[in-house]
Amino acid sequence: MINKLKPKSEFAKNVLTLMTGTTIAQAIPIAISPILTRLYTPEDFGIFALFVSITSILGSIASGSYEYAIMLPKKDEDAINIVALGIIITTIFSFIIFLVVLFFNNKIVKLLNNKEISLWLYFIPLAVLLTGFYNVLNYWNNRKKYYKDLAKATVIKSIANTITQLSLGFIKVGASGLISGQVISQMFANGKLFKNLIKEKTILKKINKNSILFLFKRYIKFPKYSLPNVLIDSFREQGFNILISSVYNITTLGQYYLAQRMLKLPMSIIGSSISQVFLQKMSVVDKRELFNLSWNFVKKALIISLPIFTVVYFFAGDLFIIIFGEKWKTAGDIASILSFWICLTFVSSPLSNIFIILEKQHIVLIYAIIYAIVPIVLIFLMQDFIQMLKLLSFSMIVILVVFIGHIFYILQRERL
Repeated sequence: MINKLKPKSEFAKNVLTLMTGTTIAQAIPIAISPILTRLYTPEDFGIFALFVSITSILGSIASGSYEYAIMLPKKDEDAINIVALGIIITTIFSFIIFLVVLFFNNKIVKLLNNKEISLWLYFIPLAVLLTGFYNVLNYWNNRKKYYKDLAKATVIKSIANTITQLSLGFIKVGASGLISGQVISQMFANGKLFKNLIKEKTILKKINKNSILFLFKRYIKFPKYSLPNVLIDSFREQGFNILISSVYNITTLGQYYLAQRMLKLPMSIIGSSISQVFLQKMSVVDKRELFNLSWNFVKKALIISLPIFTVVYFFAGDLFIIIFGEKWKTAGDIASILSFWICLTFVSSPLSNIFIILEKQHIVLIYAIIYAIVPIVLIFLMQDFIQMLKLLSFSMIVILVVFIGHIFYILQRERL
């Protein structure tokens, strides 16, 4: 009976492996969130969100988007040289950020309109370095199908983060506890994935300057098109947090951060696992098979997500008060507004990898620019945060529907 329930296909097995690790990893912060919301204030979460937003934006482009190319070469010899290229670019980029923070700390603090972030600006280069390394190592482990280790890395990261944030939270150190957990957990996760890289002694010997330079030029489309797309997309999501802090206030940012965190964490349990395996599957199938592969994914994603987000839409306000406390009621109202927007984001995000496989990154760039401009325009035009968020959510839903339709239009043409 048990054997019948086990997944038969390699794709299903890989998804299950990653999903198991991700489920454990994401279940932990979800489980402790009611404790954290009582140990830390909305202001603390706001400062933490500001730090995470800055490091996420910079970390997303740290390796020049060359990590996406790791999946593409037929030979591991080429892939390992792309890994080396990504690590080199990340190191240089992080050092430049360190110099900027060192010489312009006060100006950055004034620009962000938050004095509490001053000390933590010095930790941003380290966080960016760790994020860039993790992105590169993640794609290498994905290429090698080390799904168990990818799962373990996410669990280790979550445990380290939880222990640090809870321990420091109980001694009331404020936002420092949340930020410390973020940085320390990244160190542990990188350590786990790095072990698999250094085991490849034969492949590592293939790294050389000429190959790195050749592959730098061969996959120049990634920094040329994917990097602006990633930067814009990251700024659209994380830069929005920075704007909330500046245009409204740090408390509003704390409420918004908790709302989107609670919506995205459960979906990432399934979404991130499917996305990684989906990308690996897309990179090996014939282009004419991409339409059916993608259509099946969309149907499954909607079946999974729609019921969940429908419940969130109607009951989030009351649920947030019960679970997180009275001071987080606004976060519940925000979660209700964001529900169907995040539902479609869950569906569309893995599909965007199709443009990487087809090397049509410029199309994603166009959508990313539109997707980034709309929130910026609305946040400066509307003084009421909740009304702005309602209009923004509706606008993003329309854009995502068009984006998904465009993907299938292109895939249909690939079938001919």
